[in-house]
Amino acid sequence: MDIETSLYDPTVWHRAGRGPRYQQLYRHIAAEIRSGGLQPGDQLPPERDLADTADISRVTVRKAVSLLVEEGLIEQRRGAGSFVAMPSPRLEQSLSSLVSFTETMRARGMQATSEVLSRGLFSPNPDEMVTLGLAAHEKVARINRLRSAGGTPIALEYSSLPRDILRDPEKIETSLYTLLRKDGSAPTRAIQRVTALNLSPSDADLMKLPEGSAVLQIVRTGYLASGRPIELTRGLYRSDIYDFVSELRLD
Repeated sequence: MDIETSLYDPTVWHRAGRGPRYQQLYRHIAAEIRSGGLQPGDQLPPERDLADTADISRVTVRKAVSLLVEEGLIEQRRGAGSFVAMPSPRLEQSLSSLVSFTETMRARGMQATSEVLSRGLFSPNPDEMVTLGLAAHEKVARINRLRSAGGTPIALEYSSLPRDILRDPEKIETSLYTLLRKDGSAPTRAIQRVTALNLSPSDADLMKLPEGSAVLQIVRTGYLASGRPIELTRGLYRSDIYDFVSELRLD
């Protein structure tokens, strides 16, 4: 039995009672890719050959490969077959620096783009009233954006600011902080809370990820030098691309 054949032999990857065969095959191939057993550019056997070797139906193979494609581990080339995809470059983001997404990408030599999903002036919701100190009769500016780099969607950002800080959300094209700095109203400090989250169907569709994919959620409250809170942003960041780093020092 050669190496390629043994990799997909059912005695290697299938165990009774551990889930459907397509899920077990998917987990097995994913583990081989992450461990380096399968390298970027390696081709999977043709569907018929893989089904014969793994002793499963072609439908089962197709379902397993589909999951690998959704996760970005496998890419399918029309007329050529299925290949191990090149790994996505990881982005290191400091949790100690108050910089915009655009500035972060520019520092890494990448072109940042934003797709504005919605923006406007609205009545504040309870979270916005509490965090930003707004009364129910006041207005809040909201801007929701899909952030991409190199053509790949990597973050969703939902931002809210008091109306006197951002009077016209229509002015925001790429960088919110650039506009706020021009007006002298950019935050000088912020508190950020990082949690893990599974994507909702709508957010997963926007980020071109499978529903339920794990992402990093950062909820940031930005403050002026006076101590006034003027920004509430909830960001969802791809956990397979982003590494958030913080520096700790002994007082």
